[in-house]
Order: sequence, then structure tokens, then C-alpha cells
Amino acid sequence: MFVLFKSGVLARRVLLCALLGGPIVPLVAWSDEGSQVGIDNFRFAPNPLNVAKGTEVTWTNHDDIPHSIVLNALGVHSKTLDTDGTFTYKFDKAGTFFYVCGLHPFMRSKVVVK
Repeated sequence: MFVLFKSGVLARRVLLCALLGGPIVPLVAWSDEGSQVGIDNFRFAPNPLNVAKGTEVTWTNHDDIPHSIVLNALGVHSKTLDTDGTFTYKFDKAGTFFYVCGLHPFMRSKVVVK
């Protein structure tokens, strides 16, 4: 069996279970990377973002130029985000939601909601 994780706390728990002879079960840690997406150097990070249903995700623009968030499948378009500007959206449905920067469509990412 294998374990997929992204959290240091989760990694320590898995290691402890292995050392103590406890069972290791396959799992995926959702929401461990938080609900923040940074925009920097014309990239979204993390890419993709994995969250639980009902999570509010906040995008923050760290670039010196404006960006925006467009989730076409949901009909969501943020205002233009200047440096340090933020946009928040709550994901109430499970699924994979692709988004782009409305000003720079080559910037692409997705939010995976479980």
C-alpha cells in the first residue's frame, strides 16, 4: 500500500504508525495546503489546489501587474486584482474547476473539490 500526503504533520503520523507497526492505509490529505492561492511571476500556486467541499478559496496577487480570476464553468469573474488584491470564492460543489487569469489567459490552473 502507499500513502499520499502533503502535510508535515500527516507525514510524521504516518512515519510513527510505520515505526510502531500500526496499519498504513491509503489516503489523500485534502485541504492541507490551505485555501490560499498565490499569484506570482504569472503563475498560480499551488497548482492544482485540493480542497474539501464548502471551502472558501482566496487568491492573492503578489505580482506588480493586475490579474483576475475567471471560473467559466461557474460563471465567476473577479474584479481586476492589483498588487496585494484578493478575491475569495466558496466552493459548495465537488468537482474539478478550471480557471484562468482574465487578463492573461495563458495563466491556467484548477481547484479540485472533494
